Amino acid sequence: MNAPEPIPFTSDWPDPAPRFLRLELPPAPTLPLRDALGPNLAQWVEDAAQAKGAPLDYVFAALLAVVGATIGNTRWVSPWRGWEEPPIIWSMCIGLPSAGKSPAMDAVLQPLRHAERSRREAAEAERQVWRGRAELAKLAEAMWKEEAKAAIKAGDPPPEKPREADAGPPPHIPRLVVNDGTIERLGAILAQQPRGTLQTRDELAGWLEGMQRYSGGGSDRPFWLEAYGGRGFTVERMGREALTIDRLTIGVLGGIQPDRLKSLLFKSDDDGLLARFLPIWPDPVPLRRPQIWEDEGLIDRIFARLLAFDLVSDDDGETSPFFILFDEDARELMDDFRHSVREWEAEAEGLLLSFIGKLPGLTARLALVLAFLDHAAGEAKEPGEITAWEFGRAAHLVESYFFPMARRAYADASTPKSDLAARRLVSIIREQGWRSFTARDVMRLDRAGLARKADLDPALAALEDGDCIRLVSTPAKPQGGRRRRLYAVNPALHKRQS
Repeated sequence: MNAPEPIPFTSDWPDPAPRFLRLELPPAPTLPLRDALGPNLAQWVEDAAQAKGAPLDYVFAALLAVVGATIGNTRWVSPWRGWEEPPIIWSMCIGLPSAGKSPAMDAVLQPLRHAERSRREAAEAERQVWRGRAELAKLAEAMWKEEAKAAIKAGDPPPEKPREADAGPPPHIPRLVVNDGTIERLGAILAQQPRGTLQTRDELAGWLEGMQRYSGGGSDRPFWLEAYGGRGFTVERMGREALTIDRLTIGVLGGIQPDRLKSLLFKSDDDGLLARFLPIWPDPVPLRRPQIWEDEGLIDRIFARLLAFDLVSDDDGETSPFFILFDEDARELMDDFRHSVREWEAEAEGLLLSFIGKLPGLTARLALVLAFLDHAAGEAKEPGEITAWEFGRAAHLVESYFFPMARRAYADASTPKSDLAARRLVSIIREQGWRSFTARDVMRLDRAGLARKADLDPALAALEDGDCIRLVSTPAKPQGGRRRRLYAVNPALHKRQS
């Protein structure tokens, strides 16, 4: 391929538009781990991340999601009357396949599965006893039916059904972690397990894209929108009675690759589902053999303490969460924080705007989860209220880490498609060292988002408007035909690398 003709340097170029010279991906914020967790648990997160060869951000994100789901409906937080939040946190770990997402999540999931296994074994033993009782109940019911038939035939009143004929419902086998549950299956679990559960997906993209293939009554999205908020929901089941769940509370934890996330960002209807996730996209860590291992005893004790909590029952046997209230100083801080959120909203759009709108509720949830983590790790007493210190810690975490991380993850969603393509084209111009180029030169590279004329033309137009490139006249070919569209490049593109 012949190189494009050089364009004589001219000094009459204005400064190019800065928005095209920025990096496509904002930098990853630093996790203030020891501001968020007590020393013992912070050390556990650091050790677990090193043992798994993963960024500690992933371990921390998994910890929040798993602990929130484990607390479930046993404890909710209430900043003030009329505002109640479950501890549910949805975490999305973003990174390439080699980033260590799955090992990091396993560092937290495996201890929960161990805790579930012991409870399942105990429930299985109870179910075995129940099966024997159920067989006897069948015999007792059969005998009662024969006696009732004989009594009716003789004109006598039938005997009452004996208590032995009813074995009662089978013991529930707990499911603290579900990998790929259908709505019907999750509904059946939660109907018997009112504390809630956790759904994990090694790859969230398929799950989220699957919801977008349906519309109207066939979509799973309404179910999941309610599952985040812990609201009541009725699960319709084919050929069976509907299940009504008082508090549909399900945590979600999974991973996703950056390219799949970008695809979702542009396909999303922005009904708030994607914006409910905490997007965690740290820089990768260097590859190295682990030298230390996390304290398994600490994390086992944490889950044992959290699973000891239960819902509260009223005089009629109805269960509900125990509500942890904000003290007055924490309410004042919440008011200040909501004003800050309003200011952030004024400068945002798209999915980032949806994410920001959920930050007050999310921060209240974080305050609750972090407070109970302190208690379960043996570093604080059981929280009876959310203090200004506890809410302030959560607000600091949101402002310094989660909000900047969302800016990074959702940057593409808040940038016009033409601008994204224009930034990619600037990267190509720098990479190729072009001082001039044609549209054909770009399309020959077959780069994603710029290989078709329909995608490239808006990018070229945006860069022209932004004084990054300039269309120059070229002589007509001797044999006739259209003139080539040759673009000169603003020399500043090769000097500024911000």
